[in-house]
Amino acid sequence: MPSAHAAPCPDAEVVFARGTTELPGVGPTGEAFVDSLRSRVGPKSVGVYAVDYPATTDFPTAVQGITDARTHVLTTAANCPHTKIVLGGFSQGAAVMGFVTADVVPDGVSAVDVPAPMPPDVANHVAAVALFGKPSTRFMHAINDPPVDVGQLYTSKTVDLCVDNDLVCDSHGTSFSAHNEYVEAGMVDQGVAFVASQLQASWAADVPVSPPAVAPSPQTPSAPLPLSGPAAPLASAPTAAGAGPSPHLPSAPVIPPGPVPPVAPPLPVEPLA
Repeated sequence: MPSAHAAPCPDAEVVFARGTTELPGVGPTGEAFVDSLRSRVGPKSVGVYAVDYPATTDFPTAVQGITDARTHVLTTAANCPHTKIVLGGFSQGAAVMGFVTADVVPDGVSAVDVPAPMPPDVANHVAAVALFGKPSTRFMHAINDPPVDVGQLYTSKTVDLCVDNDLVCDSHGTSFSAHNEYVEAGMVDQGVAFVASQLQASWAADVPVSPPAVAPSPQTPSAPLPLSGPAAPLASAPTAAGAGPSPHLPSAPVIPPGPVPPVAPPLPVEPLA
């Protein structure tokens, strides 16, 4: 029987929530975001998770998206601790992902109606947050929902983009058509540039730094060990004139070279009687 194998953990995982009335998946803005991000990070693998929620005009059902996204982030952080998580969303999806990062339950909302804020250490697994067309406080007030506040642990790694005059995210916006121009306006590429930079910095921080090479110090002759005997003297060359006798030569005086003195002839031997 074939055995099941878990999919390997990707280098990065994009958790993206689509906008209102968009078909299930990450939506057109999310697709453009993921495609562009993959081209920016080169050989690094990028997984994608589409937040599962209705994304209808019944806005209170967005809490289902908050719960689903939160659960997936916690699961990924636990099972793939080295995967860099990227949170992203468009329109209502941007509100969903903003609430996922929240430090506290919003005022006026019962804690039993929404999931609890994520544990603080999870922020270490999230490399970046990209929000496109996040509903403004004016818009959230109009639909009787609390404003979207990004948590303090995520603000420095969040890019919050809004097209000028967008009725949904611009507090003074009047155009709903502008709300659908994030790709054409270059906002998606702007968000991708920020996220790619955050990812590269996070990956670089994981690479161990090798200690600098230490130049070898000059070798100094070591002193003889205390229990070692004295080294045997080396045979020396003959000493020069005037120097003391070599310990390897006999102690008799050395006759300097010169003419040999004559030897007296032997005395004649008298015959025996």
